[in-house]
Amino acid sequence: MIIYLHGFRSSPQSVKAQLIRAALERRGRSDDLLCPQLPVSPRAAAQMIEAAARLEDPQQLSLIGSSLGGYYATWLAERTGCRAALLNPAITPYEDLRSQIGTQPVFFSASTIEVRPEHMEELRALDTPSITRPERYFLLAATGDEVIDWRTMTAKYAGCRQRIIKGSDHQISDFADHLGEVLAFCGI
Repeated sequence: MIIYLHGFRSSPQSVKAQLIRAALERRGRSDDLLCPQLPVSPRAAAQMIEAAARLEDPQQLSLIGSSLGGYYATWLAERTGCRAALLNPAITPYEDLRSQIGTQPVFFSASTIEVRPEHMEELRALDTPSITRPERYFLLAATGDEVIDWRTMTAKYAGCRQRIIKGSDHQISDFADHLGEVLAFCGI
């Protein structure tokens, strides 16, 4: 089972989510993907994803988290012991997203979200300063990420399997080129 956790202001309709979904469908494994729309409240998002993860055997569960979803995936992997593939994961979103407080559009959707100051404290409460068992993690980081410095990501996930993409961007526009490696890490 794979749980895909999208990034801030993203959705299950994102390009990466669609690529993962299509790859699993081609393998006859479409039932092995859960890609929820995450609530804007980090506390609510954490409760939702932890409840879903607890339904699976941690040895059979993999998380794929993009940006803020990578932050959530790290928190959840530490709580459950499952594997996590992190795609340009957020490191300190409780600082980085302060400029996003207010009404924000959701990418790949006509929806909006209301980001509140208390969401920053909810994010801080989920902070995972260090990881245990680095072998459970795979970091995919782009040197061209315009949002999060790739060196910060590689430092946080030192000792983990890492693929550093020369160039690319925060979205990982060339994600299709790396999807096979991500899925292989997840046991697919």
